[in-house]
Amino acid sequence: MSVFDATQQNAKQHSEQDTSSVLPSGWVLPKTMRDPHGMIVGQGKFTYRVNAHWGRLDPNQTPVENCHGLDIDAKGRVVMITDDPRNNIVIYNRDGKLLDTFSTHMPGGHSVKIVNENGDDFMYLIDSGWVKNRLWDGQSTEAWDSPYNRVVAQSGFIAKLDMSGRLLFSIGHPQTYGVYRPDQPFRPTDIAISEKGDMYVTDGYGSDYLLQYNSQGQFIRCWGGHDNSDPNYNLSNTHGIGIDTRSGAPELIVSSRGAHCLKRFSMTGEYIGTIDANGAYIGGPIFKGEHFYAPVCWSHIEGKNQDDSGFISVFDKHNRVVANLGGTAPEYINGQLQPMQSTWDVFNHCHGLCVDEDENLYIGQWNANQSYPMKLERV
Repeated sequence: MSVFDATQQNAKQHSEQDTSSVLPSGWVLPKTMRDPHGMIVGQGKFTYRVNAHWGRLDPNQTPVENCHGLDIDAKGRVVMITDDPRNNIVIYNRDGKLLDTFSTHMPGGHSVKIVNENGDDFMYLIDSGWVKNRLWDGQSTEAWDSPYNRVVAQSGFIAKLDMSGRLLFSIGHPQTYGVYRPDQPFRPTDIAISEKGDMYVTDGYGSDYLLQYNSQGQFIRCWGGHDNSDPNYNLSNTHGIGIDTRSGAPELIVSSRGAHCLKRFSMTGEYIGTIDANGAYIGGPIFKGEHFYAPVCWSHIEGKNQDDSGFISVFDKHNRVVANLGGTAPEYINGQLQPMQSTWDVFNHCHGLCVDEDENLYIGQWNANQSYPMKLERV
């Protein structure tokens, strides 16, 4: 019996007794139907205690739709972006106490990156263009092309704000500066900012390009997309990006989520290499020391991305997976990474994360019953 089949049987056997367990409103159970709070997860040096109740709030006072992205500011506060426009930005202290919330009028809030510039923090935000539908039929949740689905697509945008939420500038559809055709979708997913202020944006829900802008928001170049003569430049649902400075010379590590891998590019777009994430629909890297962490939204099992099968992968300085949190232990045979998958007992759909100075993780999830972020405390 496979891990997937065994988990399904276990969930069925325990569903009646476990669904009666009391969890805070707005929270969700993993596939096993058991609260993961207090579990120890991970392998080797990367083991953590799950604090599944860390970020819980009153959904009547502070509603969220999806906990899409997180980062930590210079004050050590955990800053999260949601796609509920009533409070796009939710700010916690490290103990999970709510410090502030405010709207940025981003119905598709998807990514937040905080950069300190000359002693002051600024937020770079991404709106992906996926928005709650006022014409929702009350039933459709994954009918992506239906005008009556719970969420529908429009054009996304990029914005820079100060930490009080004041808008400094925004960048819209690339057709306005001659890069995209009007019929090409622009629904960005993530952003990385270089030391000199250049912005690198993944268009993972749109046309799958990686676009580079200077610090003033002026377009420089783009690459990626589909059907390139050199397939190494192809990107599939590119869902995250980070700047790797571990070797001294910066380079980009970019999610190609639909292809279960990350790709390495120079800062000017030359292909360097591919990092295998076999079986994992993987997001962008979050660096800490010689390692990086990456959220996995789904596991590829039985030929498809299975619901509620997310986990977190940890990569070393050689870009090899050394641990999976909420996932099976990584295994290499003859240098080849074997398929990875969820253990079904911690997460649903991991989407965003950040790491504090003590190497604790804060995890946000997509499509998880409007639940709040959890914390993984380093053991």
